[in-house]
Amino acid sequence: MLKEFKSFIMTGNVIDLAIAVILAGAVSAVVKGFVSMIMMPIIGLFTGGASFADKVIELSPAVVGVEEVKNEAGEVIVAAVKAIPANNLQYGAWIDTIISLVIVGFVLFMMVKAYNKTKKKEAAAAAPAPPVPSKEEILLTEIRDLLKK
Repeated sequence: MLKEFKSFIMTGNVIDLAIAVILAGAVSAVVKGFVSMIMMPIIGLFTGGASFADKVIELSPAVVGVEEVKNEAGEVIVAAVKAIPANNLQYGAWIDTIISLVIVGFVLFMMVKAYNKTKKKEAAAAAPAPPVPSKEEILLTEIRDLLKK
């Protein structure tokens, strides 16, 4: 079983997949940086300087409460701050994600298009030439043509 696993892991497809996953992580970081640092400021320019990353719809506000604990003498000995964060819909970050998806989709489309173009050229170059008939076939063809006359 260990040999089978080793042969499976060492096949080209698994190694290619591992490399693709690692590269996808790196490309994801680059695309996120491109969207948040380059594209969104340009879009923000057209929307009056607003940054989408900070756009939220507040469903419920943050709640801050103080809890006091008194000793037997009635003195406050512990004051704890209890905070509940706001409940927000972060639609700006979602817009950033959608733009990232469109950019990645376009880049992948261009890559697949270029790959298919090179494959077509390779297929055309690798197309086998029609086989040259042997001497016997040529002779038999000539005999057939003479018999038809």
